Order: sequence, then C-alpha cells, then structure tokens
Amino acid sequence: MNIDFLISELRKKYRTGTFHFKDPFKVLVSVMLSQRTRDENTLKVTEKLFSVLKTPRQIAEVNEKKLQKLIKSSGFYRMKAKHLKETSLEIVNKYNGKVPDTLEELLTLPGVGRKTANCVLVFAFNKPAIPVDTHVHRISNRLGLVRTKVPEETEKGLMRTVPKKYWILINELLVKFGQDTCRPVNPKCSECGFNKICPAAFKDNRRRS
Repeated sequence: MNIDFLISELRKKYRTGTFHFKDPFKVLVSVMLSQRTRDENTLKVTEKLFSVLKTPRQIAEVNEKKLQKLIKSSGFYRMKAKHLKETSLEIVNKYNGKVPDTLEELLTLPGVGRKTANCVLVFAFNKPAIPVDTHVHRISNRLGLVRTKVPEETEKGLMRTVPKKYWILINELLVKFGQDTCRPVNPKCSECGFNKICPAAFKDNRRRS
C-alpha cells in the first residue's frame, strides 16, 4: 500500500483536527477516560468532570469517591479515578500544574501508556507521534502496512514505514476509517476505495481482527 496514496484518499474523505479538546490536561484526561468505552460516552463524561473540577490540583485534592461518581459512566471508574488523582498530583508536584510535552515524561505519569502519551503529543501539542489504538492496529495489518501482533510493534513498524510528515494525521484518519468502513466485524469491503489493492479485502467479512 502506497502511504502517500492512502493518506491522500483518506484526507479527501475525512476531516482532521476534530479532536474535542485542545487544552493538554483535558486531552490527557479524556484519553485516560476513553479506555474501554465509546467516544460519545467519553466526551459526555469528560465534559461532566470538567464542569465540576477544572484543574489538576482540584482533581488531585478531590475525594476519590466523589471523583468515581463523576466518571462512573465511563466504566472501570475505580481504577480510572485512582489514576486520574495520582496523575494530577504528579502534574501539580513535579510539573507545576502543566502537562509535560515529551513522551519520556508523559510515560512516567500513573496510568499513562504509549497510546495515551502519543495522543497528548499529537492532539494537545501538535507534535509528530503515532498513537496506536485497536483501529490503527487492525487497519495497519489489514492494509499490509505492518505485520504485527501487538500495538507496540505496530507503532514501531509504522514509524519505520510512514513518513514523519504524516504521523500527526494517521491516527485520526485511520480511526475514522475504522469506524466508518474498515470495521472490526463485517468491514464494508465493497464500499472501500482500497478494495482492489488491500491484501485483506473480501477475505472474511465476519472476522473480528
């Protein structure tokens, strides 16, 4: 699959720069809350949380039970509340209330893995990085961009094969493509503009990988 062609065609179909938040702390919190829940739900929960607690210090100091109640509908709310409080405290104490803007520093925050850290770099700081979620991992393998088993390998593979000028775009484009066309189950291969060059096209429209 030619990367330039892929990005060009996806940009014709999908708008980029549509992430709901720009403030680094809101981006960080929303991505942490997004784990194992739908995007629409993440947006509602994040907006509800920030209508009550607006800063890292406020989240760090709030009663954990109250925080759990605010984010309960995001799922796995106990662990998320724990990580949000710990991360907010770290940001207050170590970074003077500002979200760090390097991968190395972001990965030191409790509950922050590579996908979350890379999302913050891309969507909050406009820095080149490749966040790999389930959509990016699945589609990259289907299209033959990589041959990997886990997201960490996919990130490394894409960093080798995708020109750096596209790193900021590729997550958002592939996520939208994955939600719209290249779905986990019953992908719409007949409607896909890449079906003549995709090595996985029409092979098994019931598959879940």
